[in-house]
Formats: sequence, C-alpha cells, structure tokens
Amino acid sequence: MHLQPKTILLLLPVLLLLACGPSQTATEGQKEINLTDEEYAPGRQLVSQDGSFDEIVAPDTEIEVLAEGFDWTEGPVWIPEAEYLLFTDIPPNSIFKWKEDEGKSLYLTPSGYTGEAGRGGEKGANGLILSPEGRLVLCQHGDRRVAMMDAPLESPAANYVTLAGTFEGKRFNSPNDATFHSNGDLYFTDPPYGLEKNMDDPAKEIPFQGVYIRRTDGTVELLTDGMSRPNGIAFSPDEQTLYVANSDPKQAIWMAFDLDENGKIASKRILFDATDQVGPENKGLPDGLKVRQDGIIFATGPGGVWVFNPEGQHLGTIRTGQATSNCALGNGDEYLYLTADMYLMRVRLAG
Repeated sequence: MHLQPKTILLLLPVLLLLACGPSQTATEGQKEINLTDEEYAPGRQLVSQDGSFDEIVAPDTEIEVLAEGFDWTEGPVWIPEAEYLLFTDIPPNSIFKWKEDEGKSLYLTPSGYTGEAGRGGEKGANGLILSPEGRLVLCQHGDRRVAMMDAPLESPAANYVTLAGTFEGKRFNSPNDATFHSNGDLYFTDPPYGLEKNMDDPAKEIPFQGVYIRRTDGTVELLTDGMSRPNGIAFSPDEQTLYVANSDPKQAIWMAFDLDENGKIASKRILFDATDQVGPENKGLPDGLKVRQDGIIFATGPGGVWVFNPEGQHLGTIRTGQATSNCALGNGDEYLYLTADMYLMRVRLAG
C-alpha cells in the first residue's frame, strides 16, 4: 500500500509542569499549566504546522488540568443536557463524572467487568458514547462486549444490556471504541488490550483484530480485519468516511475508509502515518479521536493531540507531555477535553 507523504515534526521533549497544589475551591483539582515558565513557553505546548491551526486553537491557549490521580483515563463523553463529562478509569473498573464548579466524582462501578472471578489487566470500560436515544453505551473490556447501561443517566446503575457480544459465535477480544451512524448502526473496534495476556491470552477466540458494524436489527458484520490494532473511531460529518486509528508502534497510522450506500468499505487510504514519531520523547500512539462538524479531526497520538483537516493535512499538535488516550468535544465545541494517563485536561478552542 502506498503511504502518503508525512509531515515530520522536530520537537523537543516537553514535561507537564503543574501548579504547586490544587485549588481549594469547589473546583478542587483544577489547574492551569504555567506558560510563563521558560520550558513551557507558548509554542512548546501548541506546535503549529499550518497557519490555520491558530484559528482552531489560539496560540496563547493554556492546557487546564481538571482532575488527576487516576490509573489510566479513557473514553470521555460530554453530556450536553446536564453539562458534565463522563470518562473511564480502566484498571479500577470505574467511570467518573466531572462537572464545572463541582469537580470530579465517582459515577459508576463496575463499568467493564461484572464477573465474580478475580482478574487483572484492563478490565474496566474503555470508550463511552451516547446512543441516538441518549442512553450510555460502553465498550466493556472485561466483559468483552459493547453494552448499554439499563438505567437513566441521572441515576446510574451497573445494569447492562448486551448490544454486541460475539461474532460468528466467538467472543470479541475487548471492544475499545465505538460510534453511531445516524441510521442507528453502531461501528466499533476490537483490539486485544482488555485481555489479560493481550495477543497471547488463551481466552482469545477471534484470531484477528476487527472493526465491526452492529446493525439496528442486532446482527453483527465485519467491516475489516486488516488493521493490526484498531482503536479510536469516528465518522466525517457527512458520514461518507469512517476514520479509524491504529495503535501499533510499528504502524502508527490513521485510516480513512470511504463507505458505500450499505455502510461498507468502498475504498480506503492512509489519512496520516506517524510511525516515525513514536518514541520516548513523544509518549503515546494513535488512539481516540473526534471529528468536529466542520470536518476538523482531533486525534490523540504521539506527544498529545494531532489536529488534521479532512484531507489528512497535519495542521498542528496540542502537546500534553503525557500519553494521551482520547478526547471529546464539549460545551458546544468550545472545549476539547483530554484523557491523558492519570489526568483529565481540557483546552479552549478558538473556532
């Protein structure tokens, strides 16, 4: 497969410098990274590759640390009606809530593994999304399924209904991230990260890592088995293109799949290849991603959040200094929320 030209980043390592202590207000734990420090001057956090990047994230924008102390944060989803964010902490099998003027609070546990036998690994829920009806849908690593919480958002309970648990009679590896088409079809990825021994886990039943469609009638179809570690997934605004991240250090790419009238692959291309950017100075791999209504793509990857236009041009990078797992647009697209290792962060968008 021919790889499109890459944009090469020449970046220096960046450390996340936090304020000396948490605020003692109602928003305890919320901080702003000090951009006046020489090592964190403007231009180090936000690395522009194109002039249009400054129209998306203003050059003097500061990354806020909203909460910290987690094991590995993931799956952020904005709840617009009540104006709060839900996100997962995978190892402790929990979902947390963050709301302005209230801070963080435990929202739900268990989130991804409801079995009684003890187990380690990434057992909690990963990606969280809302169904077209406004119900919470979870990619459950431990239970190896995509499920819906059978309770209202305002009264969460660990009661789950399976939406997709098997393909051709075999259990999924560990569904990771998902997105709904406007027609109600559910697209999701299935890498091995939730299995205790990953690729070598004896409980692994499907020999490949797939991207799937769960139709509204409940049937599950394989979209592709051609990605080594499919992860984050999102549609273009017109739903003609499906973007999928591949979190493989040997092939750290974002794919763009053009879809036919049945929602299957008509053609495919590499949107961007960041394999040569993987390394200790740029923590992280292609992971979660979100697409704004104007087609701008926010994709977590080496070093932080990469920003692309629909053609795959790399416009710039929001450098968090942490392995950044996922992101979510919130507050009417005013903010981009980031889950990054032990932190929950956010960045104000310019437009």
